Amino acid sequence: MADPEKLFKVDVVTPNGMIYSHRGSIVDVRAVDGERSIMYNHVPLLTPLVISEVKIKRSREMDSVVDHIAISGGYIEFSNNVATIIADSSERARNIDVSRAEAAKQRAEQRLKEAREKHDEQTMARAEVALRRAMNRISVYNTKGH
Repeated sequence: MADPEKLFKVDVVTPNGMIYSHRGSIVDVRAVDGERSIMYNHVPLLTPLVISEVKIKRSREMDSVVDHIAISGGYIEFSNNVATIIADSSERARNIDVSRAEAAKQRAEQRLKEAREKHDEQTMARAEVALRRAMNRISVYNTKGH
């Protein structure tokens, strides 16, 4: 008989509240220093995250369902088999309004172009972040196979 699957709790929290709370077998995140995969009994960890996709693989009993979540930076803390992602903002792939994300991308591209023409470094930096967030949301939406 096979060993029972080792699952741990995964929570994603934003200033607006809990976005996600399930059990998973693997969590893939992008930290500031590279990709991380976290599994049951991983060493304790606290690390900052970049604007990216979080992938949470559920149990084998759920046919290895993978949940995709767009985050706009934050932190992941893992200890005692609980992964807590505290994100600036976050959205599950199934909840992303892709037309709104496309519009945000276009606005950010326009602001970036105007800031470059004016050599406005501060506005350019903000527009680049807005563009990365919009592109991440679009990418996460598309990854889910819509």
